[in-house]
Amino acid sequence: VIGVALDSAKQPLFDVETRAALVAKDIASLGADAKRIVVKPFSGLLVNFAKEQNATLLIRGLRAVSDFEYEFQMASVNNKIAPEIETVFLTASDATHFISSRFVKQIGKLGGDVSKFVSTHVAQAMAAEFVRGNG
Repeated sequence: VIGVALDSAKQPLFDVETRAALVAKDIASLGADAKRIVVKPFSGLLVNFAKEQNATLLIRGLRAVSDFEYEFQMASVNNKIAPEIETVFLTASDATHFISSRFVKQIGKLGGDVSKFVSTHVAQAMAAEFVRGNG
C-alpha cells in the first residue's frame, strides 16, 4: 500500500486524489507487479492509516541529512503511538537525492523542463496546471 497524505502544512500543486492517481499511473508501468500495489489517499495520522491497512512496516525515504532529523523524530513519535509498527528508511540514490517538489514546481512554473525530475505524465499534468494559472 502506498499512502498519499493530505498534508495541510504543505501547498501541493495537486489535490490528494490527483496525486494518488498520478502515483497509481506511475505504478502501472511496473507491469504485472503493479497488481500487488494499491495507492490510497489518506488524511490524519500515518500510523492510524497504517493500522487501517493492517500494515506493520512503514518505508520512508530520505534525501539528505536534513531529512533525517525530522524523519527520525517522526518515527520515534509513531513508535510511541503504535509500537507494533516499524519504520525503515531508504536513502535516495545519487541520481535523485537533490530533487525536491519545491524546486521542481519552481522550474515548471518558470517554464523550465521538469521531465528529468518527474515521469512524463506528471510533467504533462504540471504543465497543464501552469497553463491554467494554478501553482
